[in-house]
Amino acid sequence: MKKLLELISEEMKNAFEAAGYERELGKVTISNRPDLCEYQCNGAMAGAKQYKKAPIMIANDVAAKLADSSVFEKAEAAAPGFLNLKLKNEFVGHYVKEMRVAKKYGVEEAENPLKIVIDYGGPNVAKPLHVGHLRSAIIGESVKRIARFMGHNVIGDIHLGDWGQPMGLIMNELKIRKPELVYFDESYTGDYPTEPPFTISELEEIYPFASKRSKEDEEYKANAMACTFKLQSGVRGYRALWNHIIAVSVTDLKKNYEKLNVDFDLWNGESSVHDLIPGMVDEMKKGGYAYISDGALVVDVKEETDTKEIPPCMILKSDGAALYNTTDLATILMRMEQEKPDELVYLTDKRQELYFEQVFRCARKTKLVKPETKLVHIGFGTMNGKDGKPFKTREGGVMRLENLIQEINDEMLRKITDNREVDENEAKQTAEIVALSALKYGDLSNQASKDYIFDIDRFTSFEGDTGPYILYTIVRIKSILAKYTENGQDVEAVLSKIKAPVNESEKQLMLELASYNASMQAAYDELAPHKICAYIYGLANAFNHFYHETKILTEEDEEQKAGWIALLALTRDVLETSIDLLGFSAPERM
Repeated sequence: MKKLLELISEEMKNAFEAAGYERELGKVTISNRPDLCEYQCNGAMAGAKQYKKAPIMIANDVAAKLADSSVFEKAEAAAPGFLNLKLKNEFVGHYVKEMRVAKKYGVEEAENPLKIVIDYGGPNVAKPLHVGHLRSAIIGESVKRIARFMGHNVIGDIHLGDWGQPMGLIMNELKIRKPELVYFDESYTGDYPTEPPFTISELEEIYPFASKRSKEDEEYKANAMACTFKLQSGVRGYRALWNHIIAVSVTDLKKNYEKLNVDFDLWNGESSVHDLIPGMVDEMKKGGYAYISDGALVVDVKEETDTKEIPPCMILKSDGAALYNTTDLATILMRMEQEKPDELVYLTDKRQELYFEQVFRCARKTKLVKPETKLVHIGFGTMNGKDGKPFKTREGGVMRLENLIQEINDEMLRKITDNREVDENEAKQTAEIVALSALKYGDLSNQASKDYIFDIDRFTSFEGDTGPYILYTIVRIKSILAKYTENGQDVEAVLSKIKAPVNESEKQLMLELASYNASMQAAYDELAPHKICAYIYGLANAFNHFYHETKILTEEDEEQKAGWIALLALTRDVLETSIDLLGFSAPERM
């Protein structure tokens, strides 16, 4: 379905052409003076020099050609040469009625779907998720959903940190605490236990303890490195113990990501590419890309056009050890072989921009990717507390993500039950749904690259640009539709009854609906969930304005009432589809 602005511009271009001017001058934009008009065209100003005519004369010529337009109710020339435009109500009503029956309410899917791998999440096993993991998870999940909605084949990969020194630290500490474990007996040839010798709580206590001690005790650190080496060298007991660590950690991670309504198609980690690294390094050497510098193996990635210093990409340290660069490049190699993607998208803190610039350039230079493969890094800003510094607990530590979620759930439950008698179980379920909207919308409504203040009071408010306000609007619509049904009428039977708007607030609601396909396209093109937030906030405001000005259920004209009910049902559907792309849903009641 063509976008509204495309149709309007088409009408305007025809008028420019009919008046003897170049078609392309007829581009229409949303008015920057809504008090004067709905849309505007500045083509007459642009054409003045070309046609050696005063802009107002060109504008008047074009306006004359639009006198009988089926699109414009008003097309007026205004000094010094603007064209002020107002759409016909019948045209707007017809467009919105077409949305109702169009696939995805008029959003056009990609003609040539891409295969896209999105790398987001990135937690380390054996460590609890904390607030620092929030943005990658929820921005990545939304970007994945948006790309799928636009018709692309998208794979989400969590990219676990599961292979480096943390594993050695945990194993070394377990060896000290439980030396009797069969995993450390390298002469053992039998089967290993199926049950892990620890709980997730023990793991989460062991890692920070071991990490701290390794910084203070050189011998302890050396023993941990020896454990890492045994794991990566394939010693049976250490691999079996590692499998337990992965299984226990992934089960816990899935439980916590589920609370955020985030899921991954692939649970690959750095370990997945361990065996690919030697071959990849050999190919880089053979191709003449990699060379020794100060003992380390590096690839130059600087370009003549660079205005700032881009250091070489290090492939192996001087002791032959791999780095994050190495595993990320090997992961690109694996993805290109297994998934054959057209595009790779990574989500991390924006402070890693230079790192990804190096890795992407290295991948291109060493031909790990095809020349046409698109490599994208979405760098996000920091979630800060009210003091403007990175978000901390009251005690000054990094807050666990599950504690943050619980805090918002509790605050939402308090607001829902405050001065009201409600069923306890229903209230808890509703609070969790609304709290998730508060958390996700509070984050996603900001441009990803910008830092933002995490303000639980503002995020959980039912007023203003918040998730709960959006959900409250959806629930209000559902309530009206439910009452219509209770009165013995059928919502499904009137869905096609959308009519031309009869008042200004209804027209504004329709115009907001009509910009849906353009807003979704922009959100995908820029991989920008905040554009969906901006769209649904505008739509919710337009609906609430219409609601307050219109007596819908008490309207005596049944045909008019049916038209409004159809309009409400479409508004509900568009809002619910949009919030699903953001990764949350709406309850039936609030």
